[in-house]
Amino acid sequence: MRLFKPTYRDKKTGQQRQVKKWWIELRDHREIVRRFPAFVDKGRSHVFGLQIEKLIERRMGNQQPDADLSQWLERVPPKLAERFVQIGLLDSARAAGGKPLSHHLEDFRQSLSAKGDTAKQVQQVTRRAGKILEGCGFKVWTDVRADRVERYLADLRNGGLSAQTSNFYLQAVQQFARWMVQNRRASESPLAHLKRLNVQADRRHDRTHLEVDEVRRLLQATREAPERYGMGGLERALLYQVAVETGMRANELRTLKVASFDLAQCTVTVVAAYSKHRKEDTLPLRPETAEVLKDFFAGKTPGTKAFGGRFKKLTDKTSKVIEADLTEAGISYQDEAGRFRDFHALRHTTGSWLAANGVHPKVAQAIMRHSDINLTMSKYTHTLRGQEHEAVAKLPDLSAPEPQAQRATGTDGRNVTTPSDLASDLAFSSAGKCTQPQGSAENTPTGDVENGVCITPGGARTPNLRFRRPTLYPIELQAQYSLRGRTIAAWQRGCQGSVRKITRPFGAGQGSQGDGSHRRRG
Repeated sequence: MRLFKPTYRDKKTGQQRQVKKWWIELRDHREIVRRFPAFVDKGRSHVFGLQIEKLIERRMGNQQPDADLSQWLERVPPKLAERFVQIGLLDSARAAGGKPLSHHLEDFRQSLSAKGDTAKQVQQVTRRAGKILEGCGFKVWTDVRADRVERYLADLRNGGLSAQTSNFYLQAVQQFARWMVQNRRASESPLAHLKRLNVQADRRHDRTHLEVDEVRRLLQATREAPERYGMGGLERALLYQVAVETGMRANELRTLKVASFDLAQCTVTVVAAYSKHRKEDTLPLRPETAEVLKDFFAGKTPGTKAFGGRFKKLTDKTSKVIEADLTEAGISYQDEAGRFRDFHALRHTTGSWLAANGVHPKVAQAIMRHSDINLTMSKYTHTLRGQEHEAVAKLPDLSAPEPQAQRATGTDGRNVTTPSDLASDLAFSSAGKCTQPQGSAENTPTGDVENGVCITPGGARTPNLRFRRPTLYPIELQAQYSLRGRTIAAWQRGCQGSVRKITRPFGAGQGSQGDGSHRRRG
């Protein structure tokens, strides 16, 4: 690399003069000498030349520009980026810094279409992303800034936009930014760190479920209602019935054809291209519903749309359709809490009915086709009318008097100890007094005390040695008398006034140092 200032002849004076800017001369990856104008400052021009050399080295090694080089390329002037593309140092997709964002957005739209997204989804995402870019005044990629996006969305919310819709706009522009990085048109996304809002703090369109009697009234009133949006009453009633029994979304119902139904097996299939999670779903139908659909589809070809009436497809105004039919049935479109009974509320009804009938949560999740069971159990499961009263009725009746059970007593008038209490008493002892006649330990060959009487609070008294409770003593006295070789009787007498009790009996091998006959069973 060579830094130099070109000279020129002044036309007025005829003298040789130097230009103000430094120029860079070097050989590219094809061994062709290239010259690039730099800056007035020599230091900046030198750094500029090093970056070009680094770009040439990466190109000669068939390597993509690293993170630092990519960030530098995003800031170079558009004309210089175009020249890099012309001489083969840079791919056209990498020259994002000077390319208008509108061109990138069009490529983004084509990429979504090629991926298999529906036309409506593609249009919605690109429209939202384009509105953010245009509203913030971004022209090229280097103009994109997170703080300006945040301010623009805040202004939209101040104008009445809900938190949920604001999140949708942010999600769309973040998706576009990720696509720029994935396609190596940008080094990183300046919007990746932006967080979405908590929609629970600003709910605008919460939905509720319909009770069983309400759905029956809706179906009956719809069958007798006039045509709406190209569909007769019977067709709309069947549409609602299928939606409630399967939990299918309006967009999925809109794509159904007669061939989608296997009425012999009582199933309906949504192809992967139109399913929200891009997987083919086969859902069961009730046999009674399958019989009604068989009569409704009679005479129709397999490729005919299932629902839609005289229209080319099922209308997009499904919420308007059901609102009119709910009014016909005498059911309010909103409940007392302000929650809506729109078409998507039929899906909420499916989840609520599954939970109310004791369906296992994993089975309900499979029918609802949710990736997260929390979504099934929290958002799409509502409490049906009367369930709270039924649950409270199953609690114990505290107003009734406690039944008087017959009390069994022992020989001393105390309650008979249950086996569990006896086991606990044998393991752990409370403070008490143990008396024993002196010399009684010598009455048995084994050294056991035959005539001792142990009286402690809550204890059981019996002459049978197999059930007699072991006496517990302080650890300090046990260790002291064991080391000094005192007799068991002397050791026991030292415990008469002790308050602290140990939690294990005096074991074998800890007796006197005599003949070893003074032992006590543990």
